[in-house]
Amino acid sequence: MKTFPTNFDNNWTLFIDRDGVINHRLVDDYVKKSKDFKFQEGVLNALQIFNLIFGKIVIVTNQQGIGKGLMTEDELHSIHQDMIHQIKNNKGRIDQVYFCPDLKESGSFYRKPNIGMGLKAKKDFKEIIFKKSLMIGDSLSDMIFGKKLGMKTVFISDNLSKAKQYPELIDFISKSLIDFAKLINNNR
Repeated sequence: MKTFPTNFDNNWTLFIDRDGVINHRLVDDYVKKSKDFKFQEGVLNALQIFNLIFGKIVIVTNQQGIGKGLMTEDELHSIHQDMIHQIKNNKGRIDQVYFCPDLKESGSFYRKPNIGMGLKAKKDFKEIIFKKSLMIGDSLSDMIFGKKLGMKTVFISDNLSKAKQYPELIDFISKSLIDFAKLINNNR
C-alpha cells in the first residue's frame, strides 16, 4: 500500500460511488424507489465528517437501471433528492450527483470506468484539481476511474486480498465509509 496523504483540506474534492458505499447494494436488482434506498451503517456520520474537511463532495454513479427501462430519470432524481435531504439533515453535504444511465455494453464515455462524469464535475466546479481528489468506491471500475483522472483511491471492502491484487489501482482499503472518515479525521 502506498503512503496515504493525511493533509486533506478544503482544496480537496471527494468523489464517492453510491451503491455499495453510501447505500446498500441490492443484489441482482436496482434501487428504483426511495423506499428501497437504505444508507449503509455510519454513512450519515461519515458525510458529516467529510463536510468539515473537503471543499467539494460529489457522487458519481452508474445507473443502468434507467437504460434497462426499470426506472426513469425522474425516479432517480427523486431518490437522490431524498438522499441529499437526509444527508443535509444530518449536517452532511453532497454538492452534486452525476449519474450515467447507459448500459454497460454501450461503451459510454460517461459510464465508469470512463472519465466523463469526472470531467463534467470539473467543468461544473472549476476549483476541482484531480491530483487533489479522492475517489471512494467498492468496485474496480471506481478505482480505474479515479486513477485515469490522477486521483488517490480508496477501496471499500473487507477483502484485503483485492488491494494486494491491484496495487496500481488501490491506494488504500477501508471496511466502510465511516471507518475511513474516522481515520482521516483522527489524523488531521
